[in-house]
Amino acid sequence: MGVTAITFWRIPSAHENFRLFPGAKANALLHIFALHRGAAATIAAVAREPAGGLIAAGDPFINAHRALIIRLAQHYRLPAIFAFRQFVAEGGLVSYGPDSADIVRRSASYVDRIFKGEKPADLPVQAPVKYELVINLKTAKALGLTVPLNLQQLADEVIE
Repeated sequence: MGVTAITFWRIPSAHENFRLFPGAKANALLHIFALHRGAAATIAAVAREPAGGLIAAGDPFINAHRALIIRLAQHYRLPAIFAFRQFVAEGGLVSYGPDSADIVRRSASYVDRIFKGEKPADLPVQAPVKYELVINLKTAKALGLTVPLNLQQLADEVIE
């Protein structure tokens, strides 16, 4: 079974994150200007692996080209997991990652504190505290996958 992680190679932290997936191999999309050819070739190669799957990093490059990556994953009938809900809302299969809306809500308190005179350098760095699992059943059906009911029940959102 092959699981491939894709990321933009110039973001070193993304490669470090893939150490969490012992069976994954990191394939970088190396050529920004040849993105259509590079992404298509990478995802086509993943699709040729038996029971292949795709883990798309939550980096800005992948996010900026999410429509292409989602379209290629659908074209090759490749199960893919993404880092943000927006990917699943646009047709991706599954996402698990920080709740972006929660991050924006919590940042408002920082703006308030700065307006009240606190120095930004004195404010602690905050990590996401809320993560969400989102599943797109329409995409699962198109891929011929059945999402177990217990997984659906664990999801924060199920798109039908």
